[in-house]
Formats: sequence, C-alpha cells, structure tokens
Amino acid sequence: MYQTTIKKTVSLVGIGLHRGNPVNLTLEPLEANSGIVFVRKDVGVSIPLLPQNVVDTKMATVIGKDGYSISTIEHLLSAIYAYGIDNIRIIVDADEVPVMDGSSASFCMLLDEAGIVEQDVAKRIMLIKKDVEIRDGDKYVKLSPSKDLRYDFTIKFSHPVIENQTYVLEFTKENYKKEVARARTFGFLHEAQYLRSKGLALGGSLENAIVLDEKKVLNPEGLRFSDEFVRHKILDAIGDMSLIGMNFIGNYEALAGSHHLNHMLTVELLKDPANYEIVDIVGAKEKEYVKAYA
Repeated sequence: MYQTTIKKTVSLVGIGLHRGNPVNLTLEPLEANSGIVFVRKDVGVSIPLLPQNVVDTKMATVIGKDGYSISTIEHLLSAIYAYGIDNIRIIVDADEVPVMDGSSASFCMLLDEAGIVEQDVAKRIMLIKKDVEIRDGDKYVKLSPSKDLRYDFTIKFSHPVIENQTYVLEFTKENYKKEVARARTFGFLHEAQYLRSKGLALGGSLENAIVLDEKKVLNPEGLRFSDEFVRHKILDAIGDMSLIGMNFIGNYEALAGSHHLNHMLTVELLKDPANYEIVDIVGAKEKEYVKAYA
C-alpha cells in the first residue's frame, strides 16, 4: 500500500454552523509525507493537523495557530480518514468548516468527485500496542490492541427518543459510507436557544442538525437511522482520532465520549512510544490491513 492524496482540486460552499455565514471550502492534493494541513485563506495562516494545535474541544474540535482558529473540523476529517487519505490541503475562508447537512455525506461525495491517487511512498499505519484509556467519572474513551479496527460506542441520555444506544462499527471504507456517514449531529432546542443568545449556532437549523425538544424529534423527515445519535458519535470519534496523524489499527471504545476526551486520548497515546508501533504497509503486511484502508 502507498500513501494517497486526491487526484484533483475540488470545492464547495456551505454555511458555517456558528457564524451562519457562507464558507468556501477547497481541497487540494499534497505531496507524500505532508499530512493534513488546514489553511485559513482569509488571513494567510496554515495549521497542520497536530494534537498540539488543538485549542478548544467544548462544542467541536478546534485547531489554531498564531491566534487564528478553524472549528467544526471533525466531520470533514472523519470522511478523509475513512477514505484513507494521507496527504491533503484543506482551505477555508473563515474560522469554521461548513456544516453541510450535519453529517459527513457531502464530504464523501466531494472526495468521490476528487478521486484518490497513490503516491510513490509506502503508507504508514500506527498499530496500538497497549491499552490507553481516559476516564472522567463514568465516562471513558479507550484504545486497545487488535488485528483490525473497530469503533464501539455507547451513549446515555435521559431523553425518550435517545435513552441508551450502543453501536459497533467494523471499520472499512464501505461500512463507514453505509452505516455512519449519513448520521447527523444533534442537539436540544433549549441548548440551541441558549447558544444563539451567546452569538453561536447562528447557522444551525433543521437542515443541518437533528433538533429535539423535551419529548420528540422536531425534524419533519424524522431520523435516518433509529440509532442515528450514537452513529454520529462514531462519526465524530473517527474525525477526532485523525489527530493521531495517520490511520491506525486497534479497537476504540467509548462510554459517553466527547471531543475533549478524544483529544486527551490522542495526547495520552502519543505521550509514550511504548503505546504504539508505526509500520510501513508493504509486502506481506499489506494483506493484513488492505481491507480497512484500501
């Protein structure tokens, strides 16, 4: 297996979730060993996707540099990760990635339009070698060694539509597109009203999020999956874990995980080289991992 980038530059325009303004997004190919690099075109700042560049995780994963930031990056990163793309430049002209319909489906379509091309450098993958766990009371996120990649997520909400949900994704690109990519972000009406009073979530609507009142889903079309809520949490987790800097092989498990806990998990993982092994996927090893990252 070789590192990949996109075949051609592609663009789209969408609304930013928090500012409510149009955002132009462009994806460009990058040479091998470049990784994922964000660019704020409006201020001329490049921000490599690295754990140390994470500046906020309260409501979304936010990266920043030199006083400038880009928020709500996790849905786009989730799609990029699922497509196994190693090197790509992401250009926006605002401080957030457009929310689109609240899932990663639009970004998958954009990547399908761009196409994927192999580069002349072997692909690197991180193998999880030891259990790494972050806990916050009953909440936790965990990575453990495995020969494949699985996301196992449980959520608990005291809401009649959500309650307790668990979903396990046996990760492949096709499983991701079929089972997770269309799952939308969600929130509660009282939270949206509070955020708007603070000048946030100005672009949020029933077009780009599942909104719930105290008893029901307010979106007239209903849910895309009966357990869409936990599926979206997996979508988020995949995007957050891309901060590791490469695809990995191991099991991810979470109970009430969050952007913040996911960030702490990536930091804890990378803190000790004994937690992982980085391998070039060539020769015999290629057959072991091609299913997930073909």
